[in-house]
Amino acid sequence: MLAYLDEMTDRRRTLLLAALGVVIIKDWQSVRELVLLHAWLDTWSGLGAIVVGMERHGFELWLAKDRNGWRSTFLHRSHVTQPWVGQVLYWCPTPWRAVQEAAWRALSTPFARDYSVIDQSPR
Repeated sequence: MLAYLDEMTDRRRTLLLAALGVVIIKDWQSVRELVLLHAWLDTWSGLGAIVVGMERHGFELWLAKDRNGWRSTFLHRSHVTQPWVGQVLYWCPTPWRAVQEAAWRALSTPFARDYSVIDQSPR
């Protein structure tokens, strides 16, 4: 059962990365399929789908708006015990673009190695 869950998580991560990778393409207006994808992901419901996908991979979202635009922060849940892990910030004019960019960066950036748990004592 655990192997099935790991496989499902890997598939979901791959699909999320593929969707995010396509969404951040610059000249998407000329490709019909990308226009359709943006028509969904550039909405509050599309933003919610990304947030749910990111939560499944251990990330929490903080989204705010001020005079500079929208700020999206994805912070990995392990930041409480490992503060060096996975904080991603991004500013954009729309909330969905900020979330898309931050999610892409969060999933594409490897975590820093946790040097605090390396046991190098002689055996």
